[in-house]
Amino acid sequence: MQKRIGIIGISIKDRNMAAAKVNAILSDHGEMIVGRMGLPFRDRGINIIDLIIEATTDEVGALTGKLGMLDGVQVKSLLV
Repeated sequence: MQKRIGIIGISIKDRNMAAAKVNAILSDHGEMIVGRMGLPFRDRGINIIDLIIEATTDEVGALTGKLGMLDGVQVKSLLV
């Protein structure tokens, strides 16, 4: 399967509850992450992590599936 370039957006509602789990999952899939940017939106009570990735669709599905199962975490992905 061919690797593709993509973007993953992660929204975290409760940083204290989910951040450690999110970071552990991202570390497990670190080989596909090319770049990462995190933005705290304190006034809205959410934190955003943006990832630039290079991965197969199966790898993206495995990562986003694990993240999406966490309470208070929403994930969206785009592959080109």
